[in-house]
Amino acid sequence: MEAQGRLPRTGGHDGAQRPRRTVPRHRQDRVNTGPHPTALITGVAGQDGSYLAELLLGRGWAVHGVAKPGGTHHSVNPLIEQHETNLSDHSAATALVTEIDPDYVFHLAGISSVWRSWNDPVLTTRVNGVSAAALLDACFTHQEASGKRIVMINASSAEIFAGSGVSLQSEATRIAPTSPYGASKALSHHMVDVYRSRGLEATNAILYNHESPRRPESFVTRKISKAAVAISRGRQTTLELGNLTAVRDWGWAPDYVDAMVAMAEYGKGDDFVVATGQAHSVADFVSTAFEAVGIDNWRDYVRSDSEMLRPTDSARMVGDASKARNLLGWEPTKTFDQVVRAMIEFDMTEEIAA
Repeated sequence: MEAQGRLPRTGGHDGAQRPRRTVPRHRQDRVNTGPHPTALITGVAGQDGSYLAELLLGRGWAVHGVAKPGGTHHSVNPLIEQHETNLSDHSAATALVTEIDPDYVFHLAGISSVWRSWNDPVLTTRVNGVSAAALLDACFTHQEASGKRIVMINASSAEIFAGSGVSLQSEATRIAPTSPYGASKALSHHMVDVYRSRGLEATNAILYNHESPRRPESFVTRKISKAAVAISRGRQTTLELGNLTAVRDWGWAPDYVDAMVAMAEYGKGDDFVVATGQAHSVADFVSTAFEAVGIDNWRDYVRSDSEMLRPTDSARMVGDASKARNLLGWEPTKTFDQVVRAMIEFDMTEEIAA
C-alpha cells in the first residue's frame, strides 16, 4: 500500500513526477496503516496546496480544502471537499475545524508576495498572521475538547531571516524580517511556537523559494520562463525585471510538499528549513531559461527597471536543510537547471496548445 511509508507517483502534464521515498525507521510507526486520516489544506488551489492535495488523495486520505473565491491558480480536484471561510475570523476558523474534525491541518494560505505586502501591510498581517493565530487556536481548542490529537503544519518562510546578515540560514538563525510579508510570517512562526508549548503538535516549515509550472505568473520565475518562450518565438521583444543580482535558493515545489508531509509524520512539532542549499541569482535563472529555448545572448533582451525594485531586498537567501535531511530523510530531487527547464518545457507546450 502507498500509505505504508511510500509516496505515490503522481506525475502530471506539468512534469511533477514524484519519486518514491522510504520513510525513515524512526517514523515507521507514524505512517497511517488503519483508517485513512482527514486533512484540511488551506490554500488548496495554490501551487503547494494543489500538489499536496493530489499526494494525499493518492494515499486515500479524505481531503478538505479552503480556497480564496475567484483566486484559483490551479483547478481544484473534485474529490476535495471545498469550504469558503474567512480564516482570520476566529469564530469561523473554530467552526471549520470543529466541523471537519481533521487529523492534520496544513496551513498554506496567505499573501505570498513581498512586493504586494508593501502595498497593503495591514491586509498582509491579517491574512498571514492573524489567520494562522486563529487556526492554531481553533486546533488547540478542538484538541482539548475532543481529546483527539491534531497535527498542524504552518508554511513559514525564508523571508523571516531576510535581515539576519547570515548567508546560509538554518533553524537557529536570528529571525529578522525586512518586509511586511516577512514580519507577518514571523508572527505566524512565533504563534506556532506558543501553541506548541501548550501541547499542540505544530510545526513550522521554513520554505525557501520553490517553483513549478503551477507558480502564479505574478512571480518573477514564471514571468521569466514565459517571456523566454515568447521571445524565442517572436511574440515578445524584451523582458523587464528588477534586481538581477538578488540571490535565492530555488527548489522544486513537489519536493517541498513532500517535506511537509514528512513533518506531519515525524511524531512531534518542530521547525524545519526546506531548501536546496544552492545559491543562484535572478540573472542565473534568466540565463538558464533563455539557454533552454536556444538563446545565448539573453542580455540583449532583458532590461533592469529601477521602478520594479523592492523597498528592501535581501541580497542572499540560501537555506541549510541539514536538519530535514537528517531527521526526516528528505532530499530535493531536482537540480536548479532541471527546475528551470521543467518550467520552460511546460510553457513551450502551452504555447503550442494555444
